[in-house]
Amino acid sequence: MAVFTAVTESELEAWLEPLELGSLVALEGIVAGIENTNYRVTIQHEGGQRRFVLTLFERLHFDQLPFYLGLMHHLAQAGIPCPQPMPDRSGQTLRALAGKPATLVTWLQGSELSTPDADACTRIGALLARMHLAARDYPGQQINLRGLSWWREVAPQLMQWLSPSQRALLADELAFQNACAASAATASLPRSAVHADLFRNNVLFDGKEVGGVIDFYFAGVDTWVFDLAVTANDWCIDLASGQWDPARVAALVQSYQSVRPLSAAEREAWPAAQRAGALRFWLSRLFDYHLPRPAEMVVPHDPAHFERILCARREQPHRFAISDHHAS
Repeated sequence: MAVFTAVTESELEAWLEPLELGSLVALEGIVAGIENTNYRVTIQHEGGQRRFVLTLFERLHFDQLPFYLGLMHHLAQAGIPCPQPMPDRSGQTLRALAGKPATLVTWLQGSELSTPDADACTRIGALLARMHLAARDYPGQQINLRGLSWWREVAPQLMQWLSPSQRALLADELAFQNACAASAATASLPRSAVHADLFRNNVLFDGKEVGGVIDFYFAGVDTWVFDLAVTANDWCIDLASGQWDPARVAALVQSYQSVRPLSAAEREAWPAAQRAGALRFWLSRLFDYHLPRPAEMVVPHDPAHFERILCARREQPHRFAISDHHAS
């Protein structure tokens, strides 16, 4: 979330008219995140005021976006707390605004939990497993646009900014992930549309309960164990070192398995998935840091954070205890 494209109140008022939601009260840019343009929108209607999130898509195209909007609707119908895209009177949830594809979604209650404990990780593990099960019958197809193909594409572009040791690390890890992806074992792993970015800043807590999951715009079809690894790499670590917090990672994994036990093949793939999750975000942060786009409001993330996590996963991945082996 950021502001790359400016929208005036008069432009938005005209765009909102077919949605028949009420009159515009306030339009405020949202600074968090670095991918799309986002605004907080307040609308007055007969019953009072309602808030929404307006998103203008800076990279994704009109033909790609139905996958993401449909996924949110599909998961919401299955009881997952996530934003609902708002249709206009003709049923469209996606229309052009300021020259960009745009949508308006419901505002969810809650706030980011910046320092999660084991109890929060327990809730996230169960929620993620429910999301995976709910997505099994989602018919939309979209590759993970920040997956292996993208890693192969951008890695050569980034080498000029890396030290010799960083270049060696990136080349070695990319070779490892290429080999893993080419294996029959990886091809057999269960997969569906996954969030692929379930960091703590993309989950809202309302007290101790999960109020909602947001920002599905990195979603794509990928393995469930990769999605679990991406989540664990953010929720279950010491931020300074990237090392695992044993209580939190145990809570998240055990809770996930209480809803959907991992297969033997997934447990075997788990250490490599942890590394893949770290590599994906090291590369994307390097890309956004060294090849930024102009924006009115943007805060780039530090690439070194995920470099540390990748090194930590290579040196000491989390492995399942015998008591964690709920599936054969």
